[in-house]
Amino acid sequence: MRQETRQQVARAVSAVESKKGEDIAILEMDRDSGAFTDYFILCTGTNPRQIQAISDEVEKQLSQIGVHPNSREGYNQAEWVLLDYVDFVLHIFSERSRKFYDLERLWKSALRLKPADLAKKPAVRKAAKKAAARKAVKREPARKSRNAAANRARSSSRTKSKSAKRTRKRT
Repeated sequence: MRQETRQQVARAVSAVESKKGEDIAILEMDRDSGAFTDYFILCTGTNPRQIQAISDEVEKQLSQIGVHPNSREGYNQAEWVLLDYVDFVLHIFSERSRKFYDLERLWKSALRLKPADLAKKPAVRKAAKKAAARKAVKREPARKSRNAAANRARSSSRTKSKSAKRTRKRT
């Protein structure tokens, strides 16, 4: 099922490219992030007609293999068209809307893929994630010791300043 979804995402990206969608981003959502889908595809259209044409082409290409969107939002306004295919969601933005909503920043925990990455098996991500977790564990003690030293220094300086204030009050 997972590979089938990746193939559908690849087909959607190909449809976006055929209609000259710009700045295409594919985000593989982290399962721990609470995302409601596996992938986001983001792209930018230069005008409302192009945005609608991209949406139409994606729907056409995916309907040829029997895949239809669960919902379609924003088509008439063509500022931000959203096609929800459950396992992936396609966002087609105007340039202004894309900058305003900045979904890449909002979902920065997602893995950013290139179209060529969709042909690879997703297991590569798990290995990379484990390696990153191991590195974080190795760095953790050093960070704690630096923080402890800084806290001791702050505590020491507070104590000195309090005792200095007390001696001034006495005199």
